[in-house]
Amino acid sequence: MTLTRRKTLALLGGGAILAATTGAGYKVTRMPLTAFEPWATAGNYNEPRMRALSYAILAPNPHNRQPWQVDLRTDGEVTLRVDQSRLLPHTDPFNRQIVVGLGCFLELMCLAAAQDGYGVDLDLFPDGEDPTGLDDRRVAVARFILNGTTPEPDLFEQVMTRRSYKKPFDTSQPVDAATLSRVLAAAKFTSFAGSVAPDDIAALRGISRDALRIELETPRTYKESVDLLRIGHREVAANPDGIDFTGPMFEAMALTGIFTRKAALDRTSMTYIEGEKAVFANTDTAMGHLWQVTPTNTRSDQINAGRDWLRINLATAGLGLGMQPLSQGLQEYPEMSDIYDQMHARLAPKGGVVQMFARIGYGPNVGQSPRWPLESKIVNA
Repeated sequence: MTLTRRKTLALLGGGAILAATTGAGYKVTRMPLTAFEPWATAGNYNEPRMRALSYAILAPNPHNRQPWQVDLRTDGEVTLRVDQSRLLPHTDPFNRQIVVGLGCFLELMCLAAAQDGYGVDLDLFPDGEDPTGLDDRRVAVARFILNGTTPEPDLFEQVMTRRSYKKPFDTSQPVDAATLSRVLAAAKFTSFAGSVAPDDIAALRGISRDALRIELETPRTYKESVDLLRIGHREVAANPDGIDFTGPMFEAMALTGIFTRKAALDRTSMTYIEGEKAVFANTDTAMGHLWQVTPTNTRSDQINAGRDWLRINLATAGLGLGMQPLSQGLQEYPEMSDIYDQMHARLAPKGGVVQMFARIGYGPNVGQSPRWPLESKIVNA
């Protein structure tokens, strides 16, 4: 069933409220509580590695794929591998963004360990690396060392408030240059820059929109996202990863069969048309942008990019800012090559690789992203 304008208006004009007063109300208003339990249980472990990992699984990562697998067989160590079933072959053909996500995981683990007095020595890609893709080789071996570092409480205290912001920003509330500078100062391993200048905002909004349109209009890259939609509380509870759609409106649309993957793939449907408007509303309300450049593009560079990406996420949260990655233009597939070149010419004119790009701004609070429980990510423990 595709979403017609009449059905859309009926639903948004009161259909969900009506459903909540009938026998369907329970289904419409339910939330997938188990999918958010890892946020509530973070830190509730006595063993230092488990405690640190319980925070690390809350790290940002591409399409919320949560691609980490950890091995705890060696005392005092965490061995990290990638779950190869959670890659994004069409939008991330060389797994660069997945590695950035793994870097976010490692940095959050390190910050959490430091709160308990442990430093973490990271041995990255000890079995070698392949620039074209990931395999079953170790991504990192992390060795916990008592009294081996200094905690960073100002960053760590933002772990539970950090969000990936997927709503329009308030265009009446600008971001000032001093606030942007405080955000950028959180980077430790890579080079970060940004701008809140009106001319730059306008130009980068346009580039972001063009990149997003290419991803939406390239069938295989768009379908990769559609396949990862989790529509309604049942789907989110069953698979607490991917792109979640919960809340009364989406529950009602799922319950009535209005919002489906089939409808999302139909470019003539209101599901697709309204969805496109919604994502463009995000790019078009950016109130500033920031980006990250590494001199080369080794796997270690990508890990370090992720480590700083996590730190910048926490810094924005601490300042009350919203932040959303807009990395479509940095994806390395042929249809995106012109935008990729534009972004590098503009953001890295002296050379290097732009690893990440985001919009920032102010807006209402948004919810947590679903997570798989820590125990599901431990292999050979």
